[in-house]
Amino acid sequence: MRIASGMRGTKRAQRLSLIAAIGIGAMAFTGCSAINQQSTALEVTVSDGVNSGVGQLQLRTVLIISKAEGGPGRVLGTFYNKADSDITLTFSGAQGAQTEITVKPGIPLVLNGQSDKAILSSMAAAPGAFETIDLQSSGAESETATLNVPILDGTLQEYKNLVPSAAPSTP
Repeated sequence: MRIASGMRGTKRAQRLSLIAAIGIGAMAFTGCSAINQQSTALEVTVSDGVNSGVGQLQLRTVLIISKAEGGPGRVLGTFYNKADSDITLTFSGAQGAQTEITVKPGIPLVLNGQSDKAILSSMAAAPGAFETIDLQSSGAESETATLNVPILDGTLQEYKNLVPSAAPSTP
């Protein structure tokens, strides 16, 4: 009596079945990437702030540090000017609060609270919320934009010394 494995063509059928199963499995595991966007292709903000752009000016990790609603807020972030001349960026917030910075071409301006005075006199929102800031750039080209910026307080150690104590005097 012969067993099934000894029958002519059985090994070939088993091999073809195995190859087909491997092919179907490979298609099943790789098929998702054909219709879904790859997460490594997404640009995400990896900080507490937000990213944006105003004309030739790139804004990175912009956030505001404030103690309470209605109090002053310090603007933090990195600004990069891709134009050939200086760009002045004006931040306008709640109740006429305003501050401005000048960004030189090709040199990133880092507002980190150490040497800058970019402080808005009052915040409409409390820490933990978003403040709507109007941006106006002036230089070779004038651009406007609106940005929703997160407001943080001094709870986190890295922001503890950056909370403004009083509103700046008007120049």
